Amino acid sequence: MKIIKILFLTLFINVFGQTNADNQVATYNFPKVRSSITMPVTIPLSEISNMINASVKELIYQDDSYTDNNNDQFKVKVWKTRPIRLVGGTSQNLLIEVPLKIWAEKGIGTLGVYSYQNTTFETVMSFNTSLNFQNNWTITTNTKPNGFRWVTKPVLDYGKIQIPITSLVEKSLVEQQEKFCKTIDQQMATQLNFQQYAVMAWNVFSNPFNISEEYNTWLKVTPINVNITPLKFYANQINTNLGIDVFSETFTGSKPESSQPIKSAANFSFIPVLGDKFLLQTTANVPFTEATNIARNMFLNKEYDVRGSSVKIKDIRVYGVDDRVMIEAETEGYVNGKAFISGIPVYDDTKKKIVLSNTKFNLRTANILQKTATLLFKGKIVKMIEDEYGIPTQDLENNSRKSIEEAFNKEYYKGMKMSGKVFDLKPSKILMNPSGITAVIDTNATLKLILNGI
Repeated sequence: MKIIKILFLTLFINVFGQTNADNQVATYNFPKVRSSITMPVTIPLSEISNMINASVKELIYQDDSYTDNNNDQFKVKVWKTRPIRLVGGTSQNLLIEVPLKIWAEKGIGTLGVYSYQNTTFETVMSFNTSLNFQNNWTITTNTKPNGFRWVTKPVLDYGKIQIPITSLVEKSLVEQQEKFCKTIDQQMATQLNFQQYAVMAWNVFSNPFNISEEYNTWLKVTPINVNITPLKFYANQINTNLGIDVFSETFTGSKPESSQPIKSAANFSFIPVLGDKFLLQTTANVPFTEATNIARNMFLNKEYDVRGSSVKIKDIRVYGVDDRVMIEAETEGYVNGKAFISGIPVYDDTKKKIVLSNTKFNLRTANILQKTATLLFKGKIVKMIEDEYGIPTQDLENNSRKSIEEAFNKEYYKGMKMSGKVFDLKPSKILMNPSGITAVIDTNATLKLILNGI
């Protein structure tokens, strides 16, 4: 069973993609973002049934001796006639039915002289298996016999004499059913040990992987802890909720160092309830070169009226100073100099833009007489910047929503179907970095995993 491995790989490779950083920047480490993912997991009982059927041979039991069991003069062979069937119980248990065909041969006689007759009949053997998901990634089972149901009863036909041998067969099958319980538990313990897959998935992501060769960008995902709700059994499936807390980090430039590999996965925690929706956070970087291009497209060579005269913006650039975005506009005309408008970047949900708040203004000009126009010019250019300038995020939001939903609705591996929906996606925090502006993007979504045919 590769459920845990596939689950981790799919989540980490496809969910935590982040937008690219400016390729002109040598090295910058974006903020470490903590996210929490909640995912309902559905495991059809047919998956466990396939595993059990694969481990149980067609010939279940064979007694080829007439003289064993106190010279019982009895031989028997037991086959599985159809696939073993599983049904979910109501108390974290499985009801297992094993359809059997039985061939038996019985000797009748005395003083070492026997006449042998054989017969073939069918029965259904029942078991009750309770499951316990241990927080060390293993599942333990306790299987108990649950009786027989005869399809055709065993009878030896000697012509005029018909000898029922139900009691003889039942005695033998009761003993074998007890042994078969142990076989089921042993196979379950071997096949349902997820520890190795958890370790494998964990260590895969101790190595950062390249998400953009063009921008030399690296992504490192570090799981922090895992929460799981109790298993719930239904008629044809087992349901649980999986919650994973992770740190995702974006790097540009040189490949960051790998984390130390682990030899055993940390125990997960049981939690009574996990919400259906989850919040995923990633980061997107807007370099100052792009912010400058946006400003130039908006304002370069535009003229503005001040006291009946015009002021023309000859050049403009955007850069960062501490926690503020600085817009430096070089003007000519009635005001000849440089205007500096700085502000704290925030997200405007109405405009779908990153805009400036708490703006400050400063004017540098060689002509002291022009300073009398400072207040008028300040009012015009500050209002212009506040009203018009902004870094659009609508395309970013639409593209992110589309890419996430595409990642959420795929069959990445045969038998593993993911189904998800993004309910809301928008920037929440706007942070400054040496090369640009980093937007922390909140994504509210649902995701469901169905395992069938792995």
